Amino acid sequence: MGTADAIAYHLPDRKDLFEGLSRSKFRSRFHLSDSDREYIKEKGIDTIRSHAADFVQKRLAPENPENDGKQTPMKGHPVFLAQHACACCCRGCLEKWHHIPAGKVLNDEEQAYIVDVLMEWIQSGI
Repeated sequence: MGTADAIAYHLPDRKDLFEGLSRSKFRSRFHLSDSDREYIKEKGIDTIRSHAADFVQKRLAPENPENDGKQTPMKGHPVFLAQHACACCCRGCLEKWHHIPAGKVLNDEEQAYIVDVLMEWIQSGI
């Protein structure tokens, strides 16, 4: 991605983002379970971050992700819960909540931002 393709939007302030998510009836209903916390403890936070990066790269980063809007399970991994809680579950939610335009490949900076948001939510719940 060259200079001409620089981000033409502003990512939300993280504090404002989390305040908005906490006011959402849907987003605020997600919480880590005891088994999620145990899984995180067993695997380690670095492994969970690696999983998050892998999920973002494979499920969100493509220009038109397969099954977009339905690609993130509602359970089965702490990162999946975080994706729904943080509105990082599909490209529509990324555009609505994070101002990241749909219909383009996510660059490294955008992917890192998403992983950081997910990890902040996870770490706040362990």
